[in-house]
Amino acid sequence: MIECNITPSRLRLGIKGNPPFIDEEFFDKVIADESMWTMDGGEIEINLQKVKKASTWDSCLKGHDVLDPLAKTEVQKKMTLERFQEEHPGFDFSGAEFNGQPPDPRTFLGGVPYK
Repeated sequence: MIECNITPSRLRLGIKGNPPFIDEEFFDKVIADESMWTMDGGEIEINLQKVKKASTWDSCLKGHDVLDPLAKTEVQKKMTLERFQEEHPGFDFSGAEFNGQPPDPRTFLGGVPYK
């Protein structure tokens, strides 16, 4: 049986009754009550809800490989388009493109409202 414990700052994952094989801190805080895990076809999928919506994490877990600058730019583009779509549901931004460096989705046009 799988044991998964998600707290605001840490992920513990393992087999019940054994030491966890993942026991690491997140890059930043998550909303534990809105985060979840599922198992499908022998694979574990973990969905984390960030406290700071639209922030770009360098990695999911502290001390692990970080996003290269190109990948980080692509993630920021995607999050900015998702933000535009959320704020303007009547418009289709699926084919939109950015020229140059995308704006930071956390601060662009007044920032992202937090709960």
